Amino acid sequence: MRHARIILDGHELDIQIDANDRITTTDGEALDVDLDSDQITWLPPVKEPGTIFALGINYADHASELAFEPPKEPLVFIKHTNTLTGHKQVSYRPDNIDYQHYECELVAVIGKTGKNIKREDALDYVAGYTVCNDFAIRDYLENYYRPNLRVKSRDSLLPMGPWIVDTADIPDANALKLTTTVNGKVTQDGTTGDMIFDVPFVIEYLSKIMTLNPGDMICTGTPHGIVDCQPGDTVVCTIEDICSLETRMVSEQEYYGDKY
Repeated sequence: MRHARIILDGHELDIQIDANDRITTTDGEALDVDLDSDQITWLPPVKEPGTIFALGINYADHASELAFEPPKEPLVFIKHTNTLTGHKQVSYRPDNIDYQHYECELVAVIGKTGKNIKREDALDYVAGYTVCNDFAIRDYLENYYRPNLRVKSRDSLLPMGPWIVDTADIPDANALKLTTTVNGKVTQDGTTGDMIFDVPFVIEYLSKIMTLNPGDMICTGTPHGIVDCQPGDTVVCTIEDICSLETRMVSEQEYYGDKY
């Protein structure tokens, strides 16, 4: 089963989507609307987001692309919920920068509270999986091991969704094809099997440091193949058996308008 949050006819709804793409509310009401309908506004799929963990350089080929040695333990930083936005929404490119790239990533969504979780039990704590695009502003990257606020924590720069797929429906999250297209051209082609630290390892690692709670999210890094993105570009991040996440890039002026 897939789980999502949408706005339809002015109402915010929690929905479920079955294998035949039939949409129902969590109360069981059937919705007469298609998944690709323009009537739907997609929201980030986690209703009550907790801590957003993000892994840096978690694919060996990406480390090579950046001319770095693979890390010896997970390189984890924290993102805030202001970065979240939904499927088919916009993300902005800040003015006066030289390089902004996407990062297509598998996201594990925590479903229950846990501390000192053992690797062999880790997936019992995962409610499901989704996809994110962890945009990065390379201009301000002081050190790949310590991405700062200007690089990773701007509004709208963590599109996620459109839905969460139940863990039981993904037999092996470490063997999923991952691709990104920019304006229809394939620019990233990899597999989650190339992760240096897989989801169970990271859950064990994080839960030794702090308690994990429902709504926490673990963004697991991206493979090689990053390219610069410009206003007007459409970026689609896809992980097989989970979902495709579409984002349209706009300028900073278009995003904020005259609000600030």
